[in-house]
Amino acid sequence: MHLHGTLSYMKCFTFILFSSLLAVAPTHAQQQPAGQQQPADTGQNPNQTAPPRELPPDLIRPNYVLGPNDQILIRSNAEEINEKPFRIDAEGNINLPLVGKVHAEGMSQQELEAEIVRRLKEYIRNPTVIITPTVFRSLPVFFVGQFARPGIYGLQGKRSLVEMLVQVGGLAPNASRHIKVTRRVEYGVIPLPGAIEDPEKKTSSVEISLGSLRENVNPAEDIILEPFDVITVERAEQVYINGEVGKTGAIELGERDSISLLQALTQAGGLSRDAKRAKVRILRPILNSTMRAEIEIDVSKIYEGKANDFPLLPNDVLYVPRSYKRVVWTQLGSILLTSGPYIIFTLVR
Repeated sequence: MHLHGTLSYMKCFTFILFSSLLAVAPTHAQQQPAGQQQPADTGQNPNQTAPPRELPPDLIRPNYVLGPNDQILIRSNAEEINEKPFRIDAEGNINLPLVGKVHAEGMSQQELEAEIVRRLKEYIRNPTVIITPTVFRSLPVFFVGQFARPGIYGLQGKRSLVEMLVQVGGLAPNASRHIKVTRRVEYGVIPLPGAIEDPEKKTSSVEISLGSLRENVNPAEDIILEPFDVITVERAEQVYINGEVGKTGAIELGERDSISLLQALTQAGGLSRDAKRAKVRILRPILNSTMRAEIEIDVSKIYEGKANDFPLLPNDVLYVPRSYKRVVWTQLGSILLTSGPYIIFTLVR
């Protein structure tokens, strides 16, 4: 009779345990270019001085190096120089009210700003200075994004893309290996097969692989840059891993166009012991949409050589769900092992 009561108690306990564990719900989480300029009214000679023009407002703070015949506009809380244009003379100097003569040649915009602020402190409290080049001694090109030294650079004669990449210090370590060049229509369409024209913005643009520039001798992609070209490079494309893996997070593709599922899992520390291997999901962005397509993969078959490895593309999310059936049996087994001596004692008593 006592044995029957004990077994009834165990059945009741097991039912309650299953109900509690199955009630737990899984949780998981997952995670634009340079603006337009008005057409330049300039000739085709790259050494010709351009008429005054404002810089694109969405460019990062530039590091353009100033020189003779550059003209700048100064905005400041010092009325004597505020909203006034100044030209750097042939000797590289600029004469400013209050401040006097400043040797600006070889200085970046930021350096000249800091020097003028330093001198203004003798006359006003908390001076502010913002400098904008309005006339360039040589027409500029813009390097925007993940370059070692992004900013505005003057074209001294005919300069190729590779030459200018060297001047800006190349790409930053976390940069994508695809470079985008955007050109104004008045300078012609970019002479590459993949160039895309945008009649509305009056530009043409093309994406160039850094690998192609490196691997080929005199590659066609090493184009001659034209005034006001915008060269952009984004952060390296990534794939994202979440769920039952050793380490969740993002993996940068670098120069690769894709990474295999097994390579990504290896970099993420592999699957956890509770991973549901037969139901691994890839959430892939749908073009021109905020939605994602779901692709289900049985990773066990890939590990066993019964199915091909699967490529992960930029911005894919790899989600490895938890096997709650395994969790239930693991925890139940642990509880039964812990309670074993008591149950045995009760049964033989």
